[in-house]
Amino acid sequence: MAGTNSERELIAEGPAIILVEPQLGENIGMVARAMANFGLAELRLVNPRDGWPSEKARSAAAKADHVIDGAKLFDTLEEALADLNFVYATTARQRDNFKPVASPVTAAANLRSRFVAGQKTGILFGREKSGLKNEDVALADEIVTFPVNPAFASLNIAQAVLLMSYEWMKSTMEDVTQTPFQGVDETPASKDEVIGLFDHIEEALDARGYFRPAHKKERMIDNLRAVLTRRAFTSPEIHVMRGVVSSLDRFSRRNPRGAGSPDEDVVRDDGVEEGGAGHDGQDN
Repeated sequence: MAGTNSERELIAEGPAIILVEPQLGENIGMVARAMANFGLAELRLVNPRDGWPSEKARSAAAKADHVIDGAKLFDTLEEALADLNFVYATTARQRDNFKPVASPVTAAANLRSRFVAGQKTGILFGREKSGLKNEDVALADEIVTFPVNPAFASLNIAQAVLLMSYEWMKSTMEDVTQTPFQGVDETPASKDEVIGLFDHIEEALDARGYFRPAHKKERMIDNLRAVLTRRAFTSPEIHVMRGVVSSLDRFSRRNPRGAGSPDEDVVRDDGVEEGGAGHDGQDN
């Protein structure tokens, strides 16, 4: 539909759109066009198959040049999500995990509330042929799925982005002034902090032989990450959790914390404090 008007103010805000290993430049361009139609502008690309930049993407974007020019390239999904506080994963397949599932309407309202509260959010989309892998979904907070014909449920990537972008724009009509995300120290932790918690816990468990039998390790990690992302941790809560893991990692029942120098704190290379009387992950 024609209707581009350069004299109108350009809306460019809202959640980041993250494409995991997109294949065709044309599809990326159509995603950019859908985003621009409904006021989204931040496009993140994880390891696009045909490289970047792409003239095919620019051509298919139909003058959504601000989205194409601003697209950010990442080698891994973890890097693409690092600075975000909350992420939805889009999928049409049934997932055997612990994550809540939302409709596009509910997801858009939630994203709008978090946007009003100053949080950084994102929506995750998978590969054209295979969608998102379980380890991709494990990095998200919740799942959003579309009410489609179960006998013909496949959407191409631009259609999926269009649906979520439309619901995002439509959410401006809803009253989102009441938000549960206000208050001191209530901003969710960044994905970089959450991934750091994953790595810390998994390293400690691996050292103790938790992931057995070996062929089930990948599935066990997926389930563990799904449990840990069922609620949104704040930064102070991440600090508390890592303090707990550090204590379990360093001390044993035979050599408990305080058995040596009770007033001496130990600082790990990653900056997480270990030991020290009264340490609970918060300032005393």
